[in-house]
Amino acid sequence: MKPVKLTENIYWVGVVDWRLRNFHGYMTQRGSSYNAYLIIDEKITLIDTVKAPFCDEMLTKISAVIDPSKIDYIISNHAEMDHSGAIPELAKRIPNVEIIASANGEKALKEHFKENFKIKSVKAGDKLNTGKYTFTFVPEPMVHWPDSMVTYLEEERVLFSNDAFGQHIATSERFDYEYSLEIIMEEARKYYANIVLPYSQQVQRALKDLSGLKIDIIATSHGIIWRQHISKIMAEYQKWSSNEYKKKALVIYDTMWHSTEKMAETIASAFSEKGYNYRLMSLQDNHISDIMTEILEAEYICVGSPTLNNNMLPTVAAFLTYLKGLAPKERKAMAFGSYGWGGQSVKQVHEALESCGFTMLEPVSFKYIPNEEFLKTLREKVLAAI
Repeated sequence: MKPVKLTENIYWVGVVDWRLRNFHGYMTQRGSSYNAYLIIDEKITLIDTVKAPFCDEMLTKISAVIDPSKIDYIISNHAEMDHSGAIPELAKRIPNVEIIASANGEKALKEHFKENFKIKSVKAGDKLNTGKYTFTFVPEPMVHWPDSMVTYLEEERVLFSNDAFGQHIATSERFDYEYSLEIIMEEARKYYANIVLPYSQQVQRALKDLSGLKIDIIATSHGIIWRQHISKIMAEYQKWSSNEYKKKALVIYDTMWHSTEKMAETIASAFSEKGYNYRLMSLQDNHISDIMTEILEAEYICVGSPTLNNNMLPTVAAFLTYLKGLAPKERKAMAFGSYGWGGQSVKQVHEALESCGFTMLEPVSFKYIPNEEFLKTLREKVLAAI
């Protein structure tokens, strides 16, 4: 791929990772991109870099515009390796380049790479003039790392948004009007649910910080660049970060001999009777990152497991660990499951859900194969509770 122009003097010089399928446990079926941006002015600026193995590809794109040795500044919005991985190589090739980062970004880059980089730390409201352009820095700690910041270029009305508003999509198209909006929004929702969700309170603050800016382009760090649908993605971030949910229930389970599955189906049918949209999601068939995407807009989270070796099934334990880390708020939850003799799993699932801060319904368990009488009682119990 060649560099892509955003404006007369701003170029996308990132790379597309067509093969990426897993990002920290988050399934990325559509791949991703690592977006870096080159801004041509009296002083030349590069905003973020790429994963280290893609450094040469990025340099090839930069070389199609200018000699990389002429870069004066690298603005590091985020120290994570998919953003900063090429910085050590660039610093070797451009010895006088100055790196601009937040105070936490400076610390992270130095501690991680163990290099004596030439770094200038910036705080909220600090500016960098490169000639006709002025960059303004807005630190947004914990969206989603302590070092995170965004950079605003007032003259072009471009927000270099770091990980906010991104999606994991590998595509040759770069702008939101060139690609399926339905897919972009689907991937943006999945991205929020699996990366940004724990920091929703900080997202609320960030949206307030950005509300006074005139923005024509959101240049993301991953996926598609926003140009025509900025108001839509801003509105979705406002909704997602406010912990708004729909009349929707998820029934998530694993099963050994279909007994817990029968309970799951009965619970799902009860929600349907009450007018809830629902998803019946087996952990054998659904990846935890896809389940989290559904949880983003769900009111109820019901989790079922049989007992194996005095514990819940490992698949359920892994899901609950992932769920707790992503920390959805103000949800209601229920534990259920079958067992043959020990029966410890339901209590463990209940405690795990309770530790997430959810409002808990009474747990339900059954020994051996649930009969029709029990399933009828279970249905009535769920109907009464919701």
